[in-house]
Amino acid sequence: MRVAALVEASPLTSETVIKDVHHLLSHGEEALALDTMCSWIYEYDLPITGEYHSRLTALAFELQTPRSALLLNELVID
Repeated sequence: MRVAALVEASPLTSETVIKDVHHLLSHGEEALALDTMCSWIYEYDLPITGEYHSRLTALAFELQTPRSALLLNELVID
């Protein structure tokens, strides 16, 4: 799963959030899982690399939820 790989590489540390994302994935809700993960990265103000942001953005566009990754531009650190 593409979102699962992004969760594993994400800066998220909250086990609750990670479990929620995996729960959504287990129910086939890939777009919602990605949106949830991006929302929490933004809420926690977690820095991400440009490469990671590119991966998130590409998948968000593919899943037709580009808004999921748009706000994360300001968290890119490199």
